[in-house]
Amino acid sequence: MTKRHQAKYKIDRRMGQNLWGRPKSPINKREYGPGQHGQRRKGKLSDYGVQLRAKQKLKGYYANMSERHFRGIYDEARRLKGDTGAHMIGLLERRLDSVIYRAKFVPTVFAARQFISHGHVMVNGKRVTVSSLRVKVGDQVEVKEKSKQLALVLEATALAERDVPDYIEVDHSKMTAKLIRVPTLGDVPYPVMMEPHLVVEYYSR
Repeated sequence: MTKRHQAKYKIDRRMGQNLWGRPKSPINKREYGPGQHGQRRKGKLSDYGVQLRAKQKLKGYYANMSERHFRGIYDEARRLKGDTGAHMIGLLERRLDSVIYRAKFVPTVFAARQFISHGHVMVNGKRVTVSSLRVKVGDQVEVKEKSKQLALVLEATALAERDVPDYIEVDHSKMTAKLIRVPTLGDVPYPVMMEPHLVVEYYSR
């Protein structure tokens, strides 16, 4: 298990929020941060601290991706015309692991990354093992035939705790998904409030 996967169990408590809306989130039982000093870390954050927390929360939500990848997405969003924060959300949601998670092919975004790297996913008929692949509008994403009956997949499609957003068209009988449009911040079903404008402010300092 990688350090990033081990860290996911502490992310909710560090942020003080149930980031993925999971019933088994540790924040449901312990509303203080991890570590021996977790219960005493209750101070007012500076402007910088608020911006840093917003960045950590958004980065953590997308499988706690590396700083290098996350900063790269910000830099790409900044080069596009319009709202940089909105472009960041659009780019994050177009990642293949995000699409697999949103389509309810897997139970968590962490599982989506592993599911792809193990070769269970095809895009436009070709096997893909890179979770950061940028899905285009109209691309056909599907689970390989031999992988459709995996316990992980069957468990995820039966989950009642979240729905497939309307910017993704899914057929669970065929285990296919298609990105219909690039979503805006208001379209994305985050269980907690995300503040990409604060992330922009953080990197713009």
